[in-house]
Amino acid sequence: MTIDFQLSDEQKALQTNARAFAQNVLSKVASTITPIIQPVERFYATRPFYDAMAEAGFVKSLLPTTVGGTAMSILDFAIASEELTVFDVNVPSTLLATGLGLQPIINYGSEAQQQKFLVDFAENGSLLASLAFTEITGGANYDNENPEVGCQTFARLEGDEWVINGEKHHITNGTGWEGKGPHLFSVVCRTDPKKSPQESLAVIVVPGDTPGIEITGYLNMMGHRATSSPRIRFNNVRVPAENIIGKPGDGMAIVENAFSWTAALIGAGCVGVMRGAFDTAYKFARTDKRSGPVPVIEYQNVGFMLADIKMRIEAARYLTWKSCHQLALSKRKSSELAIMTKVYCSEVCVQAVYDSMRVVGVDSYTDMYPLAGLMQDALCFPLYDGGNMGVRRRQLHDMLRSDDYDPMASAEAR
Repeated sequence: MTIDFQLSDEQKALQTNARAFAQNVLSKVASTITPIIQPVERFYATRPFYDAMAEAGFVKSLLPTTVGGTAMSILDFAIASEELTVFDVNVPSTLLATGLGLQPIINYGSEAQQQKFLVDFAENGSLLASLAFTEITGGANYDNENPEVGCQTFARLEGDEWVINGEKHHITNGTGWEGKGPHLFSVVCRTDPKKSPQESLAVIVVPGDTPGIEITGYLNMMGHRATSSPRIRFNNVRVPAENIIGKPGDGMAIVENAFSWTAALIGAGCVGVMRGAFDTAYKFARTDKRSGPVPVIEYQNVGFMLADIKMRIEAARYLTWKSCHQLALSKRKSSELAIMTKVYCSEVCVQAVYDSMRVVGVDSYTDMYPLAGLMQDALCFPLYDGGNMGVRRRQLHDMLRSDDYDPMASAEAR
């Protein structure tokens, strides 16, 4: 069997359709949100675009066939995601956040829980889900074995109900479309303040309209300007005991599994943003003379820089594809490449956009070109979804420290 990067006919069709959707629909997002000052209002303005994405089947692609979804493979989802993010990062981020919020249920929920919580999303793709993970004090040490630190959102069992208290922020999609919350939260919490997360970390599904959920503020992001990032307080929020996914302590594996999925897919988003920057710089270089005798692409410094950007795009794309393939092959037991993808692609994305700005020059720092906005979007990638320094490199370090670490396992698809 040979290694083959040739897309199947089905994947080519997916790529073509996603590219057309991005060009025809998502290309209009920027002009829609630019005049809007309030961050949450920018998010609300993207609702028609998200509705169109749902109508095109992107939300159903996240879901198992048993609940009415189409169960797209993670590799195919990456192929589509790259095309979508060439024109806009905001609406695809809302989709990714919904997928993240549903991952605990998709991969660890019982059949009854999947029917209860996922069917609604198959029937109405405009619904939003949200993973309530990050504490207002930070999320990097959620797995610290000291029970006095880390996750400080707690759920106590009272009869047949969990009662949840705590405060989270960076809760993407946490407002819902009307400020009344998403359709559901997957809340990361601990069930016993005296026990370590290894014994007590849990994920509990909370309908977004449950009494006691309070939006206390909105984070005004410098990039990803039309995503919803509120601060949310859970005040004695009560849900049925059966809403816990698995049991206390299972939250460790559930969270790691979900963030391995996003780590690989963020690579595709980074490739899309790099492509958008490269396309702008390449067009500029071929057409603009900067008051000189020939287009600036004729000069080596410009040509070499464009070549470097293009190499980063190609390397990031194939690392993304490889990590998606490895996740699927190992049933997410091998997350090394996914984590590497998140770190590598996010950091080369920042460099690629910056170099694209250097090609264009000072005009790139104005609204004459989309590059400054793309830089704001790119800077988010190394920082969110498990910061590269605080979380992702630590995960890789932990793997390297393990006695059974095999440096060639990922390369050999094991």
